Amino acid sequence: MLNWLDNGGGNSQNASSGFHNLQLDIVGFLAILGEASVKANAQVSTLSKFSLLPRLLPAPQALIRTSRPESLKPDNGKVIGARSGGIRDFVNHIAHLVHSIHPLPAYAVRCERISKPNPTSTVSAYTWGPLAWLSLLGTAMSVALLALSIARNDGFALLATILLSLLSTLIGFGSRWNLSLMKRKQKRRVPRDNIIIKYPHGAFLVVKCDENVARELYWHPEECQYTFGDTIYRIVSLIGTITLMFGVICLGNSTLPLQIAFAAAYMILNAAYWVVAALPPQWHWDLSCYKVKRELYEGGEDHENFTQALWKAIAITKSVEWVKIGQIAPVSEAWKAWVETAGDVVERDKESWEAEGLGGEGSDDENGGKLPSWDAERALTEFLDPDEAGKNV
Repeated sequence: MLNWLDNGGGNSQNASSGFHNLQLDIVGFLAILGEASVKANAQVSTLSKFSLLPRLLPAPQALIRTSRPESLKPDNGKVIGARSGGIRDFVNHIAHLVHSIHPLPAYAVRCERISKPNPTSTVSAYTWGPLAWLSLLGTAMSVALLALSIARNDGFALLATILLSLLSTLIGFGSRWNLSLMKRKQKRRVPRDNIIIKYPHGAFLVVKCDENVARELYWHPEECQYTFGDTIYRIVSLIGTITLMFGVICLGNSTLPLQIAFAAAYMILNAAYWVVAALPPQWHWDLSCYKVKRELYEGGEDHENFTQALWKAIAITKSVEWVKIGQIAPVSEAWKAWVETAGDVVERDKESWEAEGLGGEGSDDENGGKLPSWDAERALTEFLDPDEAGKNV
């Protein structure tokens, strides 16, 4: 009987120890959960001053990287300069943010005029955007847990709160950076250019802007200029990694009520970070330095196929040279003839404009959105072999 009681008591102690270990595993797991949500806006979050706030941060290991990105991630698309002949096989990140506020459907053609009223202004993180409120929420969680740890006289929970909260500040200082957009060094006068962006789904965006805006948005990748060099950053990352490990260890040795409080805090933060990661990226950037005006042309923006979309882009730019430079049209004799004919049509249209006194720099929109009249699909059908011509070419 005594042996049975002893065994029963031992089992009870083992169960209690197992439950405590389970609590440690769950809380530790919650502390490092949500890496994808944190990474989604990691770069722009460290651009904000709110990143220096001491706060609870889910999955802080997502921000402790061995190397930092030198530029922002570009988007898919081909950028071509109608006048300059420049070409890029990607769309810079900031340019993509400016243009993707209202996404283009397949085979759509849109024309926008972009200006920068204040040349000294620049792009920055949105001061009171969702990421700022996330930082304040994490700080509030830290203050609440700090007060609860003191009230319950839990030394390990107090250390865990301090270490895990200061970790975010440490990472914020190590990853601090400023966005650098390329500026023109020469002040010579350069004619306005038409920038054409061809997207993989067959849509075209025609951008009318001066050379200063073109340099900033399209021709040079954005540069991330960090406050501290790579050596200092690696030292900070090492200290941050050690701080994270000690913080999790202290968290696992705190009392059960504090572990439950930490678990609840991390669950709320993970849910909040997931919601913010699902928001449009434009919500996190202040792009007000650029003024975007949409220009409307007859026929609207939507088109049924690539042929109609390409002709609309050619008619707006009044040029086919960018089609040849960027190899936009399929490589075949029929398409080559079609492009040449389209060029003749827009050239005749420009000559008629000049004859009426509408030509010249800066007058490309004085025709009230009218475009040359030409049946692009019928012309392509005539150039193609009728037996081989497919639908929606």
